[in-house]
Amino acid sequence: MPTADSWQVNTPQMRLLVILSEDKSWLRLLLPIAPAQEVQSFLEQILEANFDLTQEVRYALYQDVLWGVFQHSCPTLTTEDFKGAIVKLVSLKEKGLEECFNLLIEKRIRQIIKAAKLQGQSLEATLQNLKRMYEEGMLGGLQQDPQERQRFLAAWQYQLERLWSEVEIP
Repeated sequence: MPTADSWQVNTPQMRLLVILSEDKSWLRLLLPIAPAQEVQSFLEQILEANFDLTQEVRYALYQDVLWGVFQHSCPTLTTEDFKGAIVKLVSLKEKGLEECFNLLIEKRIRQIIKAAKLQGQSLEATLQNLKRMYEEGMLGGLQQDPQERQRFLAAWQYQLERLWSEVEIP
């Protein structure tokens, strides 16, 4: 419900909230991204994204929702700032948690590489172990379609080859 200090813009794809501070000196734009329970395993990556990826918009948790947020001082806010913030918030909404998920997956793959290297395994031996785990149903399940299994193994191989040389062990 709009008030003198807040407005809501609804489209089929999103709901954008516009809120002014009580003294009208700050503007805040809020766009819900996902329920908080869906993002619990990505919190570290969300904070990293706030630092590296989101530019002048940020992720924030409030009332069990992950929000995209833009805040700006009203006296210095330009039309370009305002329009740009909306574009970036909509982009965050459209991307959803994909970037955060990818950061999490990359971190886990690096952990697997580190563990393999600490055990003295080569890249080839690590790939062979993954293949065996898929064949035995430890990964992917015994009823997994063979073509799907091959796609998963190809993705593993791509990621392991891409990251293997970057992971150093002490």
